[in-house]
Amino acid sequence: MIDSVAIIGFGEVGSILARDLRAAGIARITAWDTAFADPSSKASANAAAAGITPSPSAPTAVQGADLVISAVTAGSALDAARFALGGLGHAPFVLDVNSVSPGAKRETAEAVLAAGGRYVEAAVMASVPPKGLRTPILLGGPHAQAFLEAAAPLGMDLTVFSAEIGRASAVKMCRSVMVKGLEALTTESMLAARRYGVEEAVLASLKDTLPHPDWRALARYVISRPLIHGKRRAEEMREVARTVAEVGVTPILSAPIADRQDWSADIGKRLPKDLLAKSDLAELLDAIPRDE
Repeated sequence: MIDSVAIIGFGEVGSILARDLRAAGIARITAWDTAFADPSSKASANAAAAGITPSPSAPTAVQGADLVISAVTAGSALDAARFALGGLGHAPFVLDVNSVSPGAKRETAEAVLAAGGRYVEAAVMASVPPKGLRTPILLGGPHAQAFLEAAAPLGMDLTVFSAEIGRASAVKMCRSVMVKGLEALTTESMLAARRYGVEEAVLASLKDTLPHPDWRALARYVISRPLIHGKRRAEEMREVARTVAEVGVTPILSAPIADRQDWSADIGKRLPKDLLAKSDLAELLDAIPRDE
């Protein structure tokens, strides 16, 4: 039974989960984020909007919680777990939803388990904003089944994938080579095609080669995602490269995909927000400045 939840990391994902957990009947929700030190930060604004008083420290936030959710950036996942170690003595479930390599998951699990927490690997298999708490998640580790049963009243879309930590994340990260790779390839292909004036012919050819009912809409969507979320996606792709390398495969493509995601993030910061919400592919491509 889960009656109280602590969320480490209160960015977009953390704040969405807090909202849905409250709607699911969780009355006690605590939160901690390194950005809470700045009252003007996005994390602080998210906490205020959710009606949650920021905890002064990670151990304070997790004390007494039945479930601790770690929802930070990929590069901060292990640090986030270490920050909370002092408050895990009561053996809460620790759900690690961060997009990191299997090796990083195992390293985090070792730290959490040694501190008394019940680590649960979570591989989030789709973007969180559309479905929130009901986003499909693959679970891994020796405590995955117990967590699945305890979380049943919350209405989450959970599947126990493996009792071995790392395998669930391997599914997600190997999938990301294709998903984030499609974003990078489409951006490069359509941007160049637009500047040559041949994008219509390229789209028609793609429809014949890789059947899809609306390649124009698909291209617009996959190009816009990294323009909005490129920084986070770049961090994930660097973990994807690490994932690939951990099994002796050189990440020849995964590492450059991260660079393209970083590029998109930098471009996205310069574009009007309303433009990113529009559906016209040509207008979006025309707004992207030439590389210097």
